[in-house]
Amino acid sequence: MSRISLPPLAAVRAFEAAARHESFTRAADELGMTQAAVSYQIRLLEERLGARLFLRKARQVVLTDVGRRLSPVVTGAFDQLVAAFANASEDLGGVLRISAVHSFAALWLAPRLGGFQIAQPDIAVALDTDNRIIDFAREEFDCAIRSGDGEWPGLVRHFLFRVHFAPVCSPALLPADGMPLTPADLLRQPRLSPEDVWWIDWFAAKGIDVAEAPHRPSIRLDSQAIEGAAAVAGQGFAILAPALWHADIAAGRLVRPFDDVVFGGGAFWLVYPEYKRNTPKIRAFRDWLLARVAEHAAIDDTGAFRPA
Repeated sequence: MSRISLPPLAAVRAFEAAARHESFTRAADELGMTQAAVSYQIRLLEERLGARLFLRKARQVVLTDVGRRLSPVVTGAFDQLVAAFANASEDLGGVLRISAVHSFAALWLAPRLGGFQIAQPDIAVALDTDNRIIDFAREEFDCAIRSGDGEWPGLVRHFLFRVHFAPVCSPALLPADGMPLTPADLLRQPRLSPEDVWWIDWFAAKGIDVAEAPHRPSIRLDSQAIEGAAAVAGQGFAILAPALWHADIAAGRLVRPFDDVVFGGGAFWLVYPEYKRNTPKIRAFRDWLLARVAEHAAIDDTGAFRPA
């Protein structure tokens, strides 16, 4: 096919977005068009091809066989175009835009990020903390660190470590007589955010019913960073991810009364779009991050750095 006979790009873009979303309305939102304009562009494309691409139903559109064959090819072509223009406009330098969940960003990544700047002085870093799952197609991020099962179509993923948790506290809260605590003892100790699901899951793993805990006013905090700071200050026992608090545990500011940890669902992952896999600044960050994770894994005693 000669380039002269290619369909109009606007029509192809409308088809690609509508096929990916399986919705003219969502395609219109993404492209900044009206639904009627998307429908018109697709009708032009269908007339050009001499074949229907969608079946219009009451409240949905469904790809025809022709549409299903075209959709992945067209999406792949657009991804290649995006990557080509991105690589043409940037070299190893530039700004690396990272989205990361709050706990990982504040407790693990931020204390190490200066090392990346030293290793890659030509790359500036913009770190945004957000627990929601960002949409790479609509937001200008290069990569993200997410917590979940790793099943995100269209993204390259790299395992970092598993979600895990265990009680920690200030050494000042341990029994003065040196007697070890039992898991059931924590029911009668001051616990930070006692209604946190991690507490419930941890006690359940120990065969303990939290309903047996005496009712008392408690401190409720909304993040690991705040809970950990309160625990360091001796305000109570916190349920935290030991890997995120390794420095405080190693320095003796926090202690783990029990050696084992409980694993939650999912893990932390580095992710980025398939079409960005060869972007130099992303490759540089990926290699640096995985090397730091490997260093931490070498001194870890929780088992969190081994995939489930």
